[in-house]
Amino acid sequence: MKKNIKVIIALSLVLNLVAMSPPRCVKATEENVDANECFEEGGVFGDISDLDNIRDIFSSFSDEDELNWYYVGKGKDQVAEGPKESASFLKESGGYFLGDTSNKVLYLTFDEGYENGNTGKILDILKACNVPAAFFVVKPYIATEPELVKRMVDEGHLVCNHTVHHPSIAQIRDKEKFTAEFTGVEDAFKELTGQDMPKFFRPPMGKYSKKSLEMTKDLGYKTIFWSFAYKDWLVKSQPSESYAVEKIRKGAHPGSIMLLHAVSDTNTKVLESIIKTLQADGYEFKSLNDLPEQ
Repeated sequence: MKKNIKVIIALSLVLNLVAMSPPRCVKATEENVDANECFEEGGVFGDISDLDNIRDIFSSFSDEDELNWYYVGKGKDQVAEGPKESASFLKESGGYFLGDTSNKVLYLTFDEGYENGNTGKILDILKACNVPAAFFVVKPYIATEPELVKRMVDEGHLVCNHTVHHPSIAQIRDKEKFTAEFTGVEDAFKELTGQDMPKFFRPPMGKYSKKSLEMTKDLGYKTIFWSFAYKDWLVKSQPSESYAVEKIRKGAHPGSIMLLHAVSDTNTKVLESIIKTLQADGYEFKSLNDLPEQ
């Protein structure tokens, strides 16, 4: 009963925070959005300015309670902060949202829930720019796009685990069902490529718990969150190219793991330009294989 009351209070506070500042959360195409804006990705929050007011409630949750990933952006070249409610256990549980923050290094990642005709073009650009990336795929993507997956591997990119069914992994408490969400993708990948899948995992929708991170680590995986993302996944409501370029450039910082969605037409159109712009700003793109040990 006590736990239920805390959950209700926490949800109420979060909803009130969102309601108090809707322009900062939903206007992804505005040109004058503050650097510390709030964004949502299927329920994932970005910056919540009043987070300290609910920190004690979050810290009272159990190890199995579902949390939403978010980050607090600090602006161009300034290292972002992760969620306060998971700060005490993220690293020890194999969770990453940053890489090497001592150098101007970026880690480019794409989520692949389905194909929207852009991935081949993205691979062309990455090849021309000699930039490595990680593609997080669900099992159906491997089944429907085998040639693209093989090309990712052949061209030196990482093809990584995004589960079989794209569920909230934090809600799966049964160990066998939890494991099956990983092994189903692993088996499909190995059958297609003859190789073992790299041990990097991105939780669908950014939903996680302390327990899910620990279970993921027990399977040999690093959990890969992000310290930059923006509202790029709505295929019928794409941001302008100028907004995307400015947003990505201002969001870049040393050690950033950058999340882009390959379904985005805008990302595909601006990718080469933004890679060259960031390189001109002194940034180097590295593979997740180069993440520092925690």
